Amino acid sequence: MALLDLLGRRWCLRILWELREEPLSFRALQRRCVPVSPSVLNQRLKELREAGLIEPNDGDGYGLSDRGRDLAAQFLPLHRFAENWAKELERR
Repeated sequence: MALLDLLGRRWCLRILWELREEPLSFRALQRRCVPVSPSVLNQRLKELREAGLIEPNDGDGYGLSDRGRDLAAQFLPLHRFAENWAKELERR
């Protein structure tokens, strides 16, 4: 339940999704997660670090930890489902 609670917080899933391919700086994450405020983004990054899902990168960036990469891999079937569902809705 702790994981569901964390992932249910606004912006947590989006942050993890944006970090799935490469580490990003705070500013890059903020641009990709518009309209998240800097204070909320800082709080979510702190929570995700404490959960061991992300880690600081060289410089001012953040990347997925090994555990975070394992979790992000679980999003791919959901992503495929969402793409198929969106296509189905377009055909209606």
